[in-house]
Amino acid sequence: MPILVQPIPTDRFPKNGADVVIVGGGIIGVSAALTLAERGVSVVLLEKGEVAAEQSSRNWGWCRQQGRDPRELPLITESLKRWRLMDKRINSRTGFNQCGTLYLADSEKSLEKQSQWLEFAKPFPIGAKVIRTKAVEALLPGCARKWEGALYCESDGRAEPFMAVPEMAKAARAAGATILTQTAVYGLETEGGNISGVVTEKGTLRTSSVLIAAGAWSRLFCRAHDLRLPQLKVRSSVLRTGSFSNGPTTSISTPEYSIRYRTDGGYTVADGARSKIYFDLTPDAFRLLPQFRKLAWMVRAHISMRLGDRFSIEWQENRQNLLNVLARNRVLDPKPLTTPLNKAHRALIRDFPGLTNIPIQEQWAGMIDVTPDAVPVISGVDRCPGLFIATGFSGHGFGIGPGAGELASDLITNQQPLVDPSPFRFSRFSDGSEIDPIVGI
Repeated sequence: MPILVQPIPTDRFPKNGADVVIVGGGIIGVSAALTLAERGVSVVLLEKGEVAAEQSSRNWGWCRQQGRDPRELPLITESLKRWRLMDKRINSRTGFNQCGTLYLADSEKSLEKQSQWLEFAKPFPIGAKVIRTKAVEALLPGCARKWEGALYCESDGRAEPFMAVPEMAKAARAAGATILTQTAVYGLETEGGNISGVVTEKGTLRTSSVLIAAGAWSRLFCRAHDLRLPQLKVRSSVLRTGSFSNGPTTSISTPEYSIRYRTDGGYTVADGARSKIYFDLTPDAFRLLPQFRKLAWMVRAHISMRLGDRFSIEWQENRQNLLNVLARNRVLDPKPLTTPLNKAHRALIRDFPGLTNIPIQEQWAGMIDVTPDAVPVISGVDRCPGLFIATGFSGHGFGIGPGAGELASDLITNQQPLVDPSPFRFSRFSDGSEIDPIVGI
């Protein structure tokens, strides 16, 4: 497991319910709880395990605009504005730092392909640009490799996942939110077709609005309530190194590895842009193949399918009582895939020889929730007034989290939305809309 998040002590179970109940204590649910509480809305956040113990503390920690799907660009630019003010907002530290991101290119052809994304970025004042070899070298102290150039976005940032979300949760509580950990949800109640309550292992909460922000668990929860959410899980493996004082502080993506400088002086290291995507075949992978066929074809050169224990695990989960499944899986902790991680680490120390003797401190994995177009759902559910979903962030959720939580809050409280919510509507998967994965770089 990664550095463990600091557990948030659970509040007492409220007797009087709340205006809004949030299912899921990751970055999206916590951001929504913080926004709603600051607006004076009574809100209860329910988490089956610990706040941010799954993918919200296991991700790379990038807060990037660069390379985004164009449908996400309005939301991520707003989210970066909120990250820059977050420490002041919550009166605590998230580890946020404006460090920039570099997408390094080893050939002119690769650089030209990367630069095509700049057409999407033109309407947004984010300052992304192509830089050449000498400018790249200035941003890569200790690098022994000469790069053709890079796509560079100086205004991008990074934050520390295991710090940020728990501190935001504490601020939400200070603003009036109730946070219940070790509290699994297994049912929704309705009256006249409208949401009226949430059934948990500790009792029922009366409410008129529910936000499902359960990450990798969202599809299973939706299925239990006859909602067809097309979402699959992809395992993402990461390692962290010991501290190193003379390396780059800019976040970097290369063909073979990606890195982020950490507040402890080490690096978070993961696969690169041309590395294999290791996908566990599951029953849902076969069920949802027609909807995911375009995305699968787009990444066909990089995807590696594996038939392992996830197939039998998820087969059983789909046949069991939802509460039993959630109670046995308080924290989803998949095993990291060490072979690709070690390959990425070898490539890193080849390019940065100064890291050769810096030890690997930990390796871990998390489950990323992916939709057929790699764009999240942030939406109400038309056939169930009072029910909202925010999930399927496809590996982009941490950086976009503050904006996504605020957008979900806007929809729940019927306020002017932060950005146009139509690209994120749940109904796009059932209303005959063409589902096209554009996907950034």
